[in-house]
Amino acid sequence: MLAQSRLPSLLLFPRLRALAPGLAMSSATGTVTVQQPLNYRAGARVQPADGGQLEEVFEPATGRVLCKVPCSGEKEVDLAVQSAKAAFKIWSQMSGMERCRVMLEAARIIREQREEIATMETINNGKSIFEARVDIDISWQCLEYYAGLAGSLAGEHIQLPGGSFGYTRREPLGVCVGIGAWNYPFQIACWKSGPALACGNAMVFKPSPFTPISVVRLAEIFTEAGVPKGLFNVVQGGAATGQFLCQHPDVAKISFTGSVPTGMKVRHLETKGL
Repeated sequence: MLAQSRLPSLLLFPRLRALAPGLAMSSATGTVTVQQPLNYRAGARVQPADGGQLEEVFEPATGRVLCKVPCSGEKEVDLAVQSAKAAFKIWSQMSGMERCRVMLEAARIIREQREEIATMETINNGKSIFEARVDIDISWQCLEYYAGLAGSLAGEHIQLPGGSFGYTRREPLGVCVGIGAWNYPFQIACWKSGPALACGNAMVFKPSPFTPISVVRLAEIFTEAGVPKGLFNVVQGGAATGQFLCQHPDVAKISFTGSVPTGMKVRHLETKGL
């Protein structure tokens, strides 16, 4: 858990505020409040078009409420998916080497802002800053790894009898959905988006409602690195939002991290949508 002492927090927060203008420190308590929207669509933070009930987001070290996040409804989920579809048309036509360069730039930004992102993770997740730093290192390394694969993805040429031949080609699926867990918020988002984007797909990501803050920073980093606006979107919410995502007809693939019972529900919803 994050240390109760206020001194380390006061030393770290000024850098954190420079990273994310939506975070403001209370000089009286040393705690953080989140001011900007935590949904991300078409390259910008947005309020959900049909936000439902508000979910309180806590700072585990103090128990204080960081913010209240509206759950994304069916309309907002559809807008995010449509945004991803539009960006997919651009991203999927880029060469593997072009995608590689953009993803390497995203990895560079994460590596450069390691301390600030790790601090943000600690505030919302409650893990130690030492573990959070390792998580961020694994995150940029993950993007670097899949960036390296992007330029080498290719099919096969198969020689057949009589001078004929067959061939295979790799094609992106389209819009993928990522559903993350609370324990590694930023890292899980990189694990899911790295291979999806390297292969030419777009993504709509729903973090855990307990830890929604850092994933939006990843979305901003992808935009800064040069992905088409809308390629990586973030929707916030709980089970209902996840259900809208899993049942959306334009979603081609779902990657879920969480409990076995919830995973079974996701699989059931995904099958019903086929």
